[in-house]
Amino acid sequence: MNSWKAMLDAAGIDGPEPRADFTRLRHVVSRYRRHQYLAVRLLLPGAVVPHVIAATVFMHYTDTLLDREGPVEQRAADYDRWEKLVHEALATKQSDHPVLRPLLHTYGTYPQLEHHIKEFLGAGHVDLEFSGFAGEEDYQHYVDGYSLPAFMLVAHLLAPDADEAGYRGACRQFIDGSQRLDFATDLAEDLRAGRLNIPAQTLERHGVTRADLASRTDSPEVRALLAELIRQAEASLVESYALVTHLPEAHRPMGRALIGMEELTADAARRKGAQLLSSSARASVPAALRLLAREYRRRS
Repeated sequence: MNSWKAMLDAAGIDGPEPRADFTRLRHVVSRYRRHQYLAVRLLLPGAVVPHVIAATVFMHYTDTLLDREGPVEQRAADYDRWEKLVHEALATKQSDHPVLRPLLHTYGTYPQLEHHIKEFLGAGHVDLEFSGFAGEEDYQHYVDGYSLPAFMLVAHLLAPDADEAGYRGACRQFIDGSQRLDFATDLAEDLRAGRLNIPAQTLERHGVTRADLASRTDSPEVRALLAELIRQAEASLVESYALVTHLPEAHRPMGRALIGMEELTADAARRKGAQLLSSSARASVPAALRLLAREYRRRS
């Protein structure tokens, strides 16, 4: 694995301030997404690593603004200010914001990223207005309207020259599976925050109520509901392996690891069962390290 300094050099990031900016973002990602950060460092060519980190932090920072507690009106006003700040940065190609300065450097290297940045910013209003899903159609609208634009920020950097329609379709399969899995594994956290991301029709079909979930009821109906959510996620993840074929050869180990890590999380969620009502499920650390080691050997 190349040193961080070598990766900054390969990415063409010169000067003490830009290098300090990207290094600060590296520390942010390494704290809150350890497995994903390790995968990026191990499996991607050094020239793209800092840019993937910059796009990831921008996405996470924006998502955090949207998910903060408080009245919708206040969150919407804060988001409008952020959206305006980003658009101004893109127009002037300069910013004093510590998240936007590195993003502008990445945008300079990948000019087509501007489309995905703007698409994602517009998609933020879908998340602000989210109040739950009545049925599967509402969930699919959310995936198209928010989850996919968010993922494309990084996906574009992995395959900037890919066929747009085919690659985007494969990315959609992945993010559909990943989003379903997130809603299942983060169920306890969401309930504590007063959110429920399972479609009402799905609950009704299994004879489960919000009160059942909030009270951590371990029943056959609840276990069947959770098992269905995980099966649906896994089915989409299996189909999403098509996205690997759209990636440059050097990026394919990362693509396989990205999907494989989600599959390990699904395994952990299945083993946890109704305990998901109390705490999240995360991929087994030994299994994740074996996956990364296998893909690293294939890269080498």
